[in-house]
Amino acid sequence: MKNKVWFVTGASKGLGQALVRRLLKEGYSVAATSRKEKALIQSIGEHANFLPLEVSLSDETSISTAVQKTLSKFGRIDVVVNNAGFGQGGSVEEVTAQEARENYDVNVFGLLNVIRATAPALREQRSGHVFNISSIGGLVGGFSGWGVYCSTKFAVAGITEAPSADLKSFGVHATVVYPGYFRTHFLENDSMRLPSRPIAAYEESRESMKLHKEKINHNQPGDPEKAAEVMIKVAADSNPPLHLLLGSDAYNMAQMKLQQLQTDIERMKSLTVFTDF
Repeated sequence: MKNKVWFVTGASKGLGQALVRRLLKEGYSVAATSRKEKALIQSIGEHANFLPLEVSLSDETSISTAVQKTLSKFGRIDVVVNNAGFGQGGSVEEVTAQEARENYDVNVFGLLNVIRATAPALREQRSGHVFNISSIGGLVGGFSGWGVYCSTKFAVAGITEAPSADLKSFGVHATVVYPGYFRTHFLENDSMRLPSRPIAAYEESRESMKLHKEKINHNQPGDPEKAAEVMIKVAADSNPPLHLLLGSDAYNMAQMKLQQLQTDIERMKSLTVFTDF
């Protein structure tokens, strides 16, 4: 396992940073991306088996170049971690079309760009693992003020399930990761954006934003170091899960979602099956 090469996006802070540090400490080879190479070097340091890469996820050429540099230095890519992303706050009505597109450009289309760029190498070597970092908000969307962000993370889940079927015959695994609240910089201003045209009527949205900024931030129950440890263990599993929850809060919210689904499915069963010929 220690000979495996990891390719991690969004590695200058948060879960990505914790993962890269842990990987390097354990002797893995790591290529990591960020919008600024300097930020990566400052946050991670310099290591013989570390390749910092300045990448724009919305630019396919930038990603392709980063993948080629990784292959040139390490000869292969074994584990891809699509971790880069940011939170867009605000109700669906408040978030402008441009703000929504920017959130999708990074959280969804950037992830797709990375998968397209790395898939040829994984297919050719007939092995590998792709981790796509979603959020518990990609499984449970009932958070006021987070509609667009949650929708991007629901998309990440779908983008993982489908490629899992596409790549399975090539020996490549895919896992969608649903973290709960982890004590990272995600709720800081540089990772969470507020709507540019807030609407006073959405009081619940405003309260949700205030709660996240003033109460939840710095008090999250999740430990990023333990999340990194879990992901490394899952990558070593010969039969890894398609869905991976991280955090007791994520587990509890997922259980509530399952109960809600079961209730709705059974309550509407007569109308559901009525639509058959």
